[in-house]
Amino acid sequence: MCILSVLPRALPRVLPVLLPACLAACGAQPAPQFFGAARHDITLQGYQFVVFQKENRAEVIRLGYLSRAQRGPVQALMVQAAEQTTGCAVTGLAPGPALPGDTGEARFRLECPSL
Repeated sequence: MCILSVLPRALPRVLPVLLPACLAACGAQPAPQFFGAARHDITLQGYQFVVFQKENRAEVIRLGYLSRAQRGPVQALMVQAAEQTTGCAVTGLAPGPALPGDTGEARFRLECPSL
């Protein structure tokens, strides 16, 4: 029996198992400029963030879906997440692809006492 003939019948049973496994493997990954960066996970006011710190820069990624109405506090929380996890002060936005107002990803310049 050819595997291609069995696949359409098995797909409805296999997909619920494979799809979550594939999605779980995605997770938050840093931009290439942050490869090798220290990773910090933090939850603030119920919002989950991943912060990647490399030298005096940080990339903050918000996890999960938010409706438009839920996005209001996210930008301030991203700054807070970067400062709390790195121990540094955010001094401004770092160059990156994120648009002003983006609540999914932001990059910051940091002033760190030890750097």
